[in-house]
Amino acid sequence: MAAMRTARDVQDAAAAPEAPAKSARERILAVAEELFYREGIRAVGVDTIVARSGVAKMSLYRSFPSKDDLVAAFLEAADRRYWAWWDRVVARHPGDPRAQLLALFRAVAKRVRSPDYRGCPFVNTATEFPDAGHPGRLIALANKRELRARLRGLAAAAGARDPDRLADQLQLLLDGAYASGQMLHADGPGGALEAAAEALIAAQRAPAATS
Repeated sequence: MAAMRTARDVQDAAAAPEAPAKSARERILAVAEELFYREGIRAVGVDTIVARSGVAKMSLYRSFPSKDDLVAAFLEAADRRYWAWWDRVVARHPGDPRAQLLALFRAVAKRVRSPDYRGCPFVNTATEFPDAGHPGRLIALANKRELRARLRGLAAAAGARDPDRLADQLQLLLDGAYASGQMLHADGPGGALEAAAEALIAAQRAPAATS
């Protein structure tokens, strides 16, 4: 039976339709995402992206009228992935906001200690583009505001006495982990991240001291 199943699997695989080829826009964006994150946005020129993606420069400008439009698309994709990741992590602990918060910090701790970690793309972009009106900076700002709102919601659900204060503390902790992880990776303090978050959460859930 095992041999028959194996043969059937081979036949099914042979009969399966090939995955559609990526469009020029998809190829351009995939290359831009990799290079922007690894090397920085200003360090990567349009010509490099065109050469790596194998498309004509005209095709790039048909999909992205300017480099700023490409930067915005890069960050929009990063934003979608970030919240999809967030939703997957919290979904593992339904109805337990404290466990959800700790799971998020545990996952971030693992990520920032990876040797290929290059920092938070939203912080990186905001640093490269100080102009408040730059489209990339606006997307980065929206991501951080959404992050605070989500942290605040979980803090309130976890029973924090002051959800706004706890959300601010946890966001500072996250951004600190992103910054130290970018430089130090496994040698940094990322291993202490979950414990630090747990201490902040516990302090906010403890009864208020009376004079």
